[in-house]
Parts: sequence; C-alpha cells; structure tokens
Amino acid sequence: MAENEELTGPVSQEDLDAAEKFKNEANEYFKKQNYTIAIELYTKAIEKNPKSAVYYANRSICNLRLENFGYALTDASKAISLDKSYTKAYYRRAAAYMSLGKYKDALKDFHYVTKVRPNDQDAKLKYNECNKIAKKIAFEKAIAVDKKEVNIADAINLDAMTIEDEYEGPSLEDGKVTLKFVTELMEYYKNQKKLHKKYAYKILLDVKAYLQKQPSLVDITVGDEDKFTICGDIHGQYYDLMNIFKLNGLPSESNPYLFNGDFVDRGSFSVECIFTLFSFKLLYPNHFFMSRGNHETVDMNRVYGFRGEVTYKYSSQMADLFTEVYRWLPLAHCINTKVLVMHGGLFSKDDITLDDIRKVERNKEPPEDGIMCELLWSDPQAAYGRSASRRGVGCQFGPDVTAAFCERNGLSYIVRSHEVKNDGYEVGHYGKCITVFSAPNYCDAMGNLGAFITMNGKDLEPNFTTYEAVPHPDVKAMAYADSIIGGMFY
Repeated sequence: MAENEELTGPVSQEDLDAAEKFKNEANEYFKKQNYTIAIELYTKAIEKNPKSAVYYANRSICNLRLENFGYALTDASKAISLDKSYTKAYYRRAAAYMSLGKYKDALKDFHYVTKVRPNDQDAKLKYNECNKIAKKIAFEKAIAVDKKEVNIADAINLDAMTIEDEYEGPSLEDGKVTLKFVTELMEYYKNQKKLHKKYAYKILLDVKAYLQKQPSLVDITVGDEDKFTICGDIHGQYYDLMNIFKLNGLPSESNPYLFNGDFVDRGSFSVECIFTLFSFKLLYPNHFFMSRGNHETVDMNRVYGFRGEVTYKYSSQMADLFTEVYRWLPLAHCINTKVLVMHGGLFSKDDITLDDIRKVERNKEPPEDGIMCELLWSDPQAAYGRSASRRGVGCQFGPDVTAAFCERNGLSYIVRSHEVKNDGYEVGHYGKCITVFSAPNYCDAMGNLGAFITMNGKDLEPNFTTYEAVPHPDVKAMAYADSIIGGMFY
C-alpha cells in the first residue's frame, strides 16, 4: 500500500464521520467476500482518518484473503504502531508472517498476546501451535545430513505393503498406470473413496524418477493443426478438475495438457487432484505437463492444508515424499519456442534468458529471491517498471518489462497463473501477458469463474473457455489447513 499519511494534527468530525461510513460500507463488501472493493473502501476510510488502527487491521485481513501477504503485513504493523494494545492486529500480522514461512516472527506476536491477555485460551492455543511448527522446522534442520534431507523415496518398501482382499478400487497393471486405471480412479474419487497406499506410493516413486530426468525448462512442440490446452491453478478442487475434462476432453496423445502449478492446498480434495494429474503424467509423459507452483512447497503445504490432508488420508511419511517429488517439477515450459508458461511471472533483473531458466538447480525449496523464486511468485502490474511485491515475495513487473523480455527471448507472449481473476483469465500488457486461473469460486468463497486456454500450433492464438464451479461433497475449503491459519483466514 502506498499511503504516507501525516498523523500530526486533529482529524475533523466531518472526516471522522466520512471514514466510519467508508468503513461500514467496506465491512458489507467484506461479508460478501468482495475483498478488492472492501480494500478500496478501507483505503478511503484511512485517507479520511489515518489514525484508526481498526481500518488498517481490517484492510490487512482482506489482503490476507487475497494472498497479498506483504501488504497484509504492512497494514497489520501499521495498526500495531497506532494501537499497541490492539490484539487483533497482532493476529493479522502473525498470519501474514506464517503465510510467508516466518514462524519465529509469528511466534513473537502470539507470545505478546499471551502476555497481555494471560486468560485468553485462543491466544494460548495459537501460540502453542505456532511454537510446535517452529520447533519442528528447527528439528528438521538439525537432523539434515550434509545439508541434504534424508531421501524418503529410498525408505519406501513397496513389497512390504499388501493389498487387502476387501480393497475394491482401481489397480495398477504390472505396476503401470493404464487408461483403465486412471478412468476407474477418477470415478472412485468422485465417490469419495481412497486409492490403496501401495498404488499411491508407486505413483509417487515413478513420477519422481521421471521428473528427475527432466530439465528445469521443458520445451514443448505442438503441430500446426494440433490442439494444446493450458490450465491454471486447481487448488484441490477435484470436482472442478473433472468438469474441465468433461468440457475439454480427457488428456490423451491427441489432447495434450499443461497444468500450470498450484494443484493442491486450500481446496480439500487435493489428494484426489494430485494423484489424478500424476497418473496422467505417467500415462502420457510426452503429452501431459505440470509446472511447479508456489503451493508445491513445504511452507505453503504446511499452512494451507495439503500436508494435513495427506497425513489424514495416508501418513506424514507420504507428505514428506510429496515434498521430494515437488522439488523436481519443472519451473517453466516453452511452446514452439514462442510462448513461455510459468506459474508466477518475470524477474527483478533485465538480462534473464531462457537459458538462465534452463540452468536453474531446482531440487530444493524456492529461495527468497532470484529466478526460481520469481518464476513461482511474481505478478504483473499495470504500471511500467517494477515494484515490490504485494505478496512480500517475488516482484511486480510492468508491460515494458514483459515486452523487453519477450523481445530478448524471441517470444510472442507469456502465460502465467497464480492470481484469482473474476473471469478466470486476464489478457494484459498489450496481449503479451496472459493470466489463467482454473479454480472457479475459489475456496468456496470468491465467486469467480474458472478458465482454460486452448490453442493450435500453427498460430498459437489463445482461446478462452470459462465455466462456473460445480457442486462438491460437503467438505469445506481449508478443512485440513493449519488450525491457526484456518481460524484467522476464515
């Protein structure tokens, strides 16, 4: 946020009244989950009365729900500076810190609240939960061997896993994914049943072995008359994923797909989504592609539900194995040398080339800056140039940055995901930066359409298909999320 309010001098009664009116109006939009308009109105309230901690704290929670963690952190800190006893602002700031993986900072805020409100049981619970996470992370670092984590895949003994007689679900054939298997799996999942752990582990081990051989930037060739589909974030919305296949056909050698990251988290059917996608990856390795998103990472999975879901449905060991697999997902794809697809966006430096992306050592958690981080986290902006990210990670880049990058690398345009769009997609930067988001009514709350892109190899002209959310079983979004974040976000 860009306010530089002067806090000196009294605020007139007229401005106080106007500010409260804006705040009350913003609150109504907040209840309707229209966070963008709510932010605009809270901002107007702040302009009228920059001395109210409440306005900043309210805007902070809106930014949290839009995943603008950097802005949320700034607003919460501002609220605290205005009213050091305002505990809600400490909660907001702690949520922003946790979303950014800064658990020690979050712990300090929770600790403060427990000190000033010793009888607040909710504060104690949040402090204890955050403390457990911080200690677990410290323990994981302490037991790392030669700065590398233990290889979970090597510890999996498939031979020791038996298929019980009562299991009636889909089975791999000679240890391989077949069309029959994945078709049966999708129906099995629709009925809220669980794939046997032996097959689940086998899929993960096979996908890891395949991905380890892939480059960080995958080149894709699409024939002149061939169709190609790009999907954005799915976020654990399995029944909406099934609707994409209903609308656009199942993946096949003649109907290839690229899923552009954030397959999991937030939505509560992430296990079903990822095993379906990984099954298609194994079935059609040269016609089904998957990019890593910022939610295919340890910190995001720990906070936003995927780790909790995998642990609930299978085990913490499998959750650890997913981490290993995700680290080998490619970071970007280039279609016919003309269209670059990544989850987040472009870079804080001007001289980045496709070869620089190819050279990235990706088998790790993303660092806080640099090419890998920005591919997963950056966002476009309307203004020229660059600015600090509202998310607190990556950067924001303007149309001039996109044009220069495309010219330098011989690209026609870029496709990215990472952001909810009301229409499911957005064409920006004079047609050179396209956002596609494929999770309609995101988190059962946002009311947005989903979209996917189709094109042919001849002209690579993007065509957009939009769709509404479809019904799903009564399991709410964020059902498996960290209890601290789930409570503060929803």
